Amino acid sequence: MDKKLLAAAGGQAPADIVVKNGKLVNVYTKEIYEGGVAISGDKIAAVGDVEYAIGEGTKVIDAGGNYITPGFIDGHIHPESSSLSIRSFAELVLKHGTTAVMTDLHEIGVVAGLEGIEAVLEEAEATDLKLYFVVPSHVPFAPNLETSGGHFNPEIIKKALERKDAVGISEVVGPYILNGFPELMESMDHVNHMPGKTCQGHLPDMEGAALNTCLAAGVTTDHESLSGEDALARLRNGCHLMIREGSAARNMADCLKPILEQKLDTSRVSIVTDDLHTVDAVDRGHLDDAVRTALKNGVDFPTAIQMVSLNAARAFHLDDEIGGLAPGKRADLNITTGEEAFEVLSVISGGKQIVDHKKCLVSYPKAEHKPCLLNTTRLKNPITPDSFKIYAPEGAKKVRVQVMDTLPWIPITQGREAVLDVKDGVVQCDISQDVLYIAQVERYGINGNVGKAFMGGFHLQAGAIASSVGHDNHNVIVMGTNFEDMAKAVNYLIDIGGGQVVVKDGEILGAVEYPVCGLLSDLSGEELADEKRKLNGIIHELGCPITIPFMFLSFICLAAIPVYAITDVGFINVLTQEVVDPVIEAAE
Repeated sequence: MDKKLLAAAGGQAPADIVVKNGKLVNVYTKEIYEGGVAISGDKIAAVGDVEYAIGEGTKVIDAGGNYITPGFIDGHIHPESSSLSIRSFAELVLKHGTTAVMTDLHEIGVVAGLEGIEAVLEEAEATDLKLYFVVPSHVPFAPNLETSGGHFNPEIIKKALERKDAVGISEVVGPYILNGFPELMESMDHVNHMPGKTCQGHLPDMEGAALNTCLAAGVTTDHESLSGEDALARLRNGCHLMIREGSAARNMADCLKPILEQKLDTSRVSIVTDDLHTVDAVDRGHLDDAVRTALKNGVDFPTAIQMVSLNAARAFHLDDEIGGLAPGKRADLNITTGEEAFEVLSVISGGKQIVDHKKCLVSYPKAEHKPCLLNTTRLKNPITPDSFKIYAPEGAKKVRVQVMDTLPWIPITQGREAVLDVKDGVVQCDISQDVLYIAQVERYGINGNVGKAFMGGFHLQAGAIASSVGHDNHNVIVMGTNFEDMAKAVNYLIDIGGGQVVVKDGEILGAVEYPVCGLLSDLSGEELADEKRKLNGIIHELGCPITIPFMFLSFICLAAIPVYAITDVGFINVLTQEVVDPVIEAAE
């Protein structure tokens, strides 16, 4: 029992911090009323009229009539998508009022396994951001369709679930449940028998019998709804709806519409970002930006705050620890303006003031990264221009090929056929048809695989771009108009230990280095955002209209999102989970 906390709550001892003269946003009752918050250590001691808790040594913060909200909670985010190492990521999102996140650190696990994830969790302990670990349900996503550096199996998952910060398993893929993948079913069964632990779903395009099967298997949440129909189906079936409003996908407006029109209960609705691009985080914010969007779409102020705090905690059975302003809860709170021009002014996380009138009071030292997180790029075989050639049937002058096009607003692919010329037996790309070469190169030195296909939607007119960030295997993904620039780009990234690069006519036009697992930088959010803006600007000058081209490129490797993907194993039909030949037949 925390006697110091009880003494502060009862007025027998002064609180460490008292925030007074505010308007409390009560997410339990959806009320707003005048009051304050008293804090002892890292816990809330009292809420409401807290003048009695002020004594000698109490730090008094005057909210100035502004609103006092709980700290924000992101129930589904991959910090790695920010390309920031965990301390830089924490510093960035704390500025925007996010005090806790639920994350699987899946991308780190893909490269460096559980050892790498635990190394990053250890680095995070030096920050004031609370991390809850949602154990990856599988690494890689598709064992027979891609090569990864790290691997998870039921034994490793069980070991990880024993951690005090573990709250369940993540990204339980719907089709894998329907196909009865033995290892996944074993892990889910284990979680279902652990009190308080949950199976977090990844259920794109699941409806009817398929959705029912996944929920009956124990999935409790889903973040893949793209429409109001998807949202309603999940809520009506008792699934916690995580509305995604991030950088790769913004689905809030469509998902909210029927919920608000029909005045449905929103206690099982939370807002998550999933993937947060560095530039978006710096320019727009994090969950504070999501609150602004929710308010614009007609959500009332207390409910919008509830969707980024208490509801996320409820989804993980953590509402007795975090998510609201109440005695005994973790002392996470924000002082904000009102709904007309919502912004976070001050932040307290775990009883420590992090931001004061939009000025950040903390700066975390760069971590001394463990060896498992460094020097993760190596080739089994040399990469040359010939590595990317796709050959036509003997004697063919033209061929019909299957092209995958990315949608311009979300990195989901669709199929398209095209007729391409053949030169010296090699199929030629055609920028006039928006058909580029795309490939993925295995970068762990395991087998030397190079998967090859044809890509549309990026409209690149010259050169090549490459990245060591490629979901969900993080091999090197490269796309271009010619083989020479593609080889130059891949070899450059291997030499620097990972990153992103643009090449034209054999010249490096721009690059960003990611020395941590080939995924992350130790720069600050602002510094990295500047570097990414420059790199994106170069790609836009080469004809690409996609705002965040490298984030979109990274999802083209994901064999769990329809309709096609490219991995180091080859061109993947995601719906059938098969490797297919991108060349369909010879054409006249």
